[in-house]
Amino acid sequence: MKDYKVIFHIDEMTKWKLLLTNVSNLLKASGEDNYFVEVLANAEAVKYYDQNQHALDFDNDVKIMESLNQQGVKFAACHNALVANNLKKDNLYDYVETVPAGVIELVVKQNEGYCYIKP
Repeated sequence: MKDYKVIFHIDEMTKWKLLLTNVSNLLKASGEDNYFVEVLANAEAVKYYDQNQHALDFDNDVKIMESLNQQGVKFAACHNALVANNLKKDNLYDYVETVPAGVIELVVKQNEGYCYIKP
C-alpha cells in the first residue's frame, strides 16, 4: 500500500464538474492505496463554495462535494479570491477551509510532495 498526495487546482467556474469527476474517479480507482486530496479554488472558482449559489445542477455538485469531504477530501478557498469576489467566509459551506493565498498554498503543498493537477 502506498500513500499519495494530490492537490487539484481550480480557477474557472466552468471546470467544476470536470474537477469533481476527476476527484471522484481518483478515489474510486485508488484500490488499497491511500490518497490525501485537496481541492484548492481561487479566482472566480471560489464562487462555487458560496451557499447562495444558484446554478443549474448545483445542488447535485454540493452533494458530491459533501460526499468527497466525508471521504477525506479537503476543500480550500483562497482568501484573496474571496475578497476579490465580494464573498464572505460565513457564506461558505462548513467543509470549506480558507487559506491566506492560493498561490502560497500551491507552493507549500508542492514542496510537501503533493502532485499538482489542474483540469
